[in-house]
Amino acid sequence: METFESLVRAEFTPKNTYLNTASHGLLPTRTVTALHEAVRLRAEGRSLDPLFDDVEAARAAFARLAGVPVGRVAAGASVAAHTGVIAASLPAGAEVLTAEDDFTSVLNPFHVRGDLKVRAVPLERIAEAVRPGTALVAVSAAQSADGRVADLPALREAAREHGARTYIDFSQAAGWLPMDAGAYDFTAATCYKWLLGPHGAAFLVVPEDFGGLTPVLAGWVAGEVPIDSCYGPVTELAHSARRFDLTPALFSYAGLRPSLELIEELGVDAVHAHDLALADRFRAGLRELGHEPVPAPGSAIVSVPGLGHRVPELARADVQVSSRAGNLRASFHLYNTPADVERILDVLSG
Repeated sequence: METFESLVRAEFTPKNTYLNTASHGLLPTRTVTALHEAVRLRAEGRSLDPLFDDVEAARAAFARLAGVPVGRVAAGASVAAHTGVIAASLPAGAEVLTAEDDFTSVLNPFHVRGDLKVRAVPLERIAEAVRPGTALVAVSAAQSADGRVADLPALREAAREHGARTYIDFSQAAGWLPMDAGAYDFTAATCYKWLLGPHGAAFLVVPEDFGGLTPVLAGWVAGEVPIDSCYGPVTELAHSARRFDLTPALFSYAGLRPSLELIEELGVDAVHAHDLALADRFRAGLRELGHEPVPAPGSAIVSVPGLGHRVPELARADVQVSSRAGNLRASFHLYNTPADVERILDVLSG
């Protein structure tokens, strides 16, 4: 009988101490195999229909992980593009509440409109900063720079009280933090981090009534019958969230399908417990060395002020982390072990 440990060890073969999932996750063996098969399929001139099937299977798997019906999920390539669709739907002068220094893909499409009132507050104050007249609250579930986790229940309640819509980016959380996408108006996630997919795949979750969005980026795949929507304007948009689809990067989705299947097999709750145990172990070790990480309880991302300059040294020791906002950022996922924690602490103690 396969266990969490045996399943993970069968899928991953890192050649270093890899603690940089917040930049990109490692590809499982099954995903590498699927990518090779997808490339071979196209190189040999075979039908690409199986790759389009992968898009739908990945959409369905993401819907299950997000806890929403598959009809609410649109497939695309980036969070920025999904944010752009939401930004385009807002009336001139609408107020968008954001967190200071959140990831650019969550923010910039609102700023480039030029006629929206974009207000930024510290993450810890975002729920209390919702006010009458706030049209939309847009925030990452977990901050890319330092791993701080938004108080989503408080934000949701404040938005409901003031009639504001909510947009949550789960890119740094999906795969280790249980999602309840149905609790918000819009959610998005790119899939190459904790969801372990290749670059080039992202999902958008919309309300059943589409939340007032217009499919401004719609192409032929957004038609109810895509093959009948290839020429001229799309005369019948998909009746589901697929109307917001972007033409899929087929290789990306071919790889994403088995990656999401692995996450489902392991279970997000088990991954969550595993990742947080390692992150907390690292935080404790840092304090023993005299370093205080950025407070981010309940996060798989650990950010350490004053240590960003040591990232090149760690790389030379085959420890892969990143530097963000001047801080050392380490991030933990299912393929990491207590030995990885001890390895990075050993290098930092030198």
